[in-house]
This record gives sequence, C-alpha cells and structure tokens, in this order.
Amino acid sequence: MRALAPDFRPYSWAMPTPEVAKLAGIDPSQVLRFDQNTPPLPLPSTRPGTIAGALARVSGYPGGGYLPLRRAIADYAGVEPENVVLGAGADDLILLAARAYAGPGDTIAIPPAPTYPLYRIAAQLAGAEVGDDDPVLTFACRPNNPTGALDPLPDARPLVVDEAYFEYCGETAVPLTETDEVIVLRTFSKLFGLAGARVGYAIARRDVADELNARQAPAPVSGLASDLAIAALASRPDAAPVIEERERLAASFRALGLEPCASFTNFLYVPVEDGIAVGEALLRQGIVVRSYPEAIRASVRDAVDDDVLVEALARVLDRPSPVAPAGTRVARTVRATAETRIATRLALDGASRVRVDTGAGLYDHFLEQLAFHAGFDLQLEGAGDLETGDHHTAEDAALAFGAALDAALGDRRGIARYGDAVVPMDDALARAAVDLGGRAHSELQLELDPGMATHMLQSLAQASRASIHVQASGRDAHHVAEAAFKAVGRALRAAVRPEGSGLPSTKGLV
Repeated sequence: MRALAPDFRPYSWAMPTPEVAKLAGIDPSQVLRFDQNTPPLPLPSTRPGTIAGALARVSGYPGGGYLPLRRAIADYAGVEPENVVLGAGADDLILLAARAYAGPGDTIAIPPAPTYPLYRIAAQLAGAEVGDDDPVLTFACRPNNPTGALDPLPDARPLVVDEAYFEYCGETAVPLTETDEVIVLRTFSKLFGLAGARVGYAIARRDVADELNARQAPAPVSGLASDLAIAALASRPDAAPVIEERERLAASFRALGLEPCASFTNFLYVPVEDGIAVGEALLRQGIVVRSYPEAIRASVRDAVDDDVLVEALARVLDRPSPVAPAGTRVARTVRATAETRIATRLALDGASRVRVDTGAGLYDHFLEQLAFHAGFDLQLEGAGDLETGDHHTAEDAALAFGAALDAALGDRRGIARYGDAVVPMDDALARAAVDLGGRAHSELQLELDPGMATHMLQSLAQASRASIHVQASGRDAHHVAEAAFKAVGRALRAAVRPEGSGLPSTKGLV
C-alpha cells in the first residue's frame, strides 16, 4: 500500500449523537447538532412514498445513466444533461477531480486556511503535493467553509469551484464552464436536506464532463437517492427564511458581545477566545458545534433551536442571555411510518408560540388551537400521503403530539394532574376534562364531526397516556370540533400546571 504524506490527516467527524447524549445525560433525541450545516428537517417530498418505486427495483442496478436525474439537474442549473457528472455527495466529486488531474509529483492548490479539509485530503490521496507552485489543479470554496466568506475566484485553470452553499448566496461560476476548464460542484446535502442520501453533481464543459464520467464509478448514486433528489428538485425549497434566520441569529450573537463573520451560507463563523473549550462546554449541554482554536461554527437551524444555542452559549460565557429561556419541560420527537414523517418540538411552559404544518389544513388548525389554548410552545412539522386523503396525516400528527406531551411530562411529578374547561363559540359549546394520571382513555361526544376530529382526540389520549372526556354540540361541524380542541387545550393548561413536587395520586403511582 502506497504510503500517505507524513502530514496526512483523515477527515474527522464530531462526536456521534449517542455519545453526546451520554456526556450530557440526556436522551439522544434531545441533542442539537449545529455542526453539519444541514436543515433541521428534510423536505416534505422526503417520505417513504417518494422511494416506493425505487424500493421495488432495489434488487437491480440503476440503469440508463440516471437520465431523469441528469435532466432535472440540468433544468435547475441551466445547462444540458451532458454537462452533468453525478457523485455520492460533493465530497465524492472532490476526490474524483483530484485523481482525474493529479498524481505523484503533481501539485494541487487549495484555498488558504481555514477552509474545507477535504481538498487537502483529496490531493494527498491522489499522491500530489499541496501548494501554489505551478498547480495542475486549483480548488476554490465559494462561499468558503467554515468562514462563510464569498471571496473572488482565482484566475487559475483548471479550476474546481465548490458551490455547496450556492443557494444561499446566489452567485455561481456555472457560466465559466461553457468555455473554460472550470468545474462547478454542488450538493443536495444542504438546502435540499438530503445529506444522508449522498447526492452531489458537477457541472462542466462537455469534454471535461465526459472525461470525469469516464473516471467515475459505474453507479455512483443509489436509485433511492436518485428518486429523492428528483423529488427535491420538483419541490425546491426557498433559502430566504434560512437567510433571514441567519441574520437574526447573528444579531443574537452580537447581543452576547460576539462578532460573527459576514456569511453567505447557512452557518455562522463566530470568533471566540478558545473555540475548543467553548465547543466542549456546549457538548456537555447536548449541543454540537464545529470548534476551532479561534472560533466556533454554528449551522442555522430555526428560531426555536437557535435560541437554545444562544442561551447555552450565554451560560458558557457567563453572560446574560438575550433570548427567553427554553424551560425544562420540553420534548423533541420524530415519528416516521410508511405513510408519514412528523417531527415535534414541545415546551409545556411556553407562550403559545405554535406552528403546525403537515399539509392537512383543517386538522393542523385544530392542533394549533389546542396547543395555543394550552399555553404550549409547539412546532409540529412533517408530511404524509395526502394524495390518499387526510386520515394518515391527521392521525399521526395527533399521535406525535401526544407522544411529545407524554415525554415532556416525564414522570409527572408535581403536576396538578386534573383540568377542565368550558369553551363557548357563536354556534358551538364544548366541555372538556382531562386526567394526566398516566392511563389512556377517552370518552368523546362530538355532535358533529368534520371527519377526523374525534379520532384525533382518541389518538392524542392514547399517545399521551391521558384520560380525555369531551362533550361538544352546535350547528356547524367545523366549530363543534374547534370548540372541542380549544376546550381540551384549556383543560390541559390546568392539568400540566406545577403544583407541589409529589406524584399526583393517593396510590403513589401514576
């Protein structure tokens, strides 16, 4: 086996989630990863039904050169399918470019540190030296990882431009590929949320793409990953909310007395006095960032998760937190079935900050009303097979909400346990009583039901291990159900209220 360069260092991952959980003394589901620069949730298109066809064909090899995927990428990038080279993530294509152009005795130029370490790894695996003296290939990282900077492109050719974060900056070198020996690399791992599927692509002049394809593995992308990527391109996400949240998070860091670097990506590079120590302190709180001697790098997730990071960082630095504390009675769950994927984040001691988005409009509304009137902070997001109707999505959303409520209640010590409420609406009246003693039961009498309301409340009682009693009447099915969900929410508000410290049962058990 050929010896590697003396200074070769393989790519290193941050601590795995189970180990972080053990270190922090929490459940793995509560670990927050800010080190991967990926979205907190995949796209709605990423669900079991998307890959059902590919699963039926999984015993065979992907055939035909992935033409549907190449066409979809070409349409997205404004090129022809012949200009596209596929790879198992952009990392695979970095390695491909290095071995296609360089070998022992050659030199590859890479961006100045700090930058993505795989450029150096790829050069050394090809047997080449890293330097600026007459390079046979030059890598550019634009925007740069980990700083987020949008530096000018080098004039050198051949040039590989890593545009993993292109969607967040909007500037691309693709026009240069029409005439120059420029190769642009992109990935489905970031904005499209398919890091686990490992799909990347290169765009190059036809003759350059042909040479790269000749050197690539026969089937570099799985059929499952190909179908996921095609579906992602058909429902392209908007980078604007991520950019907006990036600026809000940057403002929170500045309120802590820190000064994050200007970023054109979905992460922030934040100089600190001892980034390694800060990263290790955050690990002990179940939060993973990328640590450097002089900085930390944090992915932008969403407002709920980002505020947890800011609050934890404030504790590490012993500074006042500029965000409201998240509280302790919280839960984070993911429920995945053959029909649906539902991610839930719940805080019992909240401020009625609620967002439910599964695509089942009316039933999303009912859950929003329940959580709002309970005073919970709830984010419940996901996707289901709505093409077959609302049933699976609405049912699983209620089950996911109930499971999160059960998890957030913990051992149920110190809660009031019982709650009741009456909610009148213009043409509907609902009465609800709940018992959070730990036994699942439901007695539900909705005079009118728009379809799934009764079943959702049954599912909620089952998954939360609660006894729920409801009587609701009126002239309009929507309002009868809405009043019922509001009443259950008001009853839960009373039942989860802290009250003492013991078990809420004379039997000593819940």
